[in-house]
Amino acid sequence: MATIFSRIVAGEIPSYKVAENADFYAFLDINPVAKGHVLVIPKREVDYFFDMDDKELAGIMQFAKHVAAAIKAAFPCLKVGMSVIGVDVPHAHIHLVPLNSGKEIDMSNPKLKLEAAEFESIASSIAKNFK
Repeated sequence: MATIFSRIVAGEIPSYKVAENADFYAFLDINPVAKGHVLVIPKREVDYFFDMDDKELAGIMQFAKHVAAAIKAAFPCLKVGMSVIGVDVPHAHIHLVPLNSGKEIDMSNPKLKLEAAEFESIASSIAKNFK
């Protein structure tokens, strides 16, 4: 059975897409710890981040770099933090979170409750800055 992320890539489950290429997909986390919290995934279903081959691992990092630049342009911050945890969903993914103090990336923080219109606005702001 396909993971929730594979179903998002296939268009079976809606998402707030911010970027995509042939191999990777980036979308807003629907339980964000900060505005601009994005998940970056390989389109190929792979559970463990380090099970990706070297080319795919390098590719996801390059893709994430461009997504991070778009996040930083849309949400001015000191840096964009990156976290790879990989326990909740059995599909490799990177969390990208705008940081000002560093505490924003703590996944145990309370999750923000945003309306659909705000998710759409955030996704649009990041997407227009993606290069």
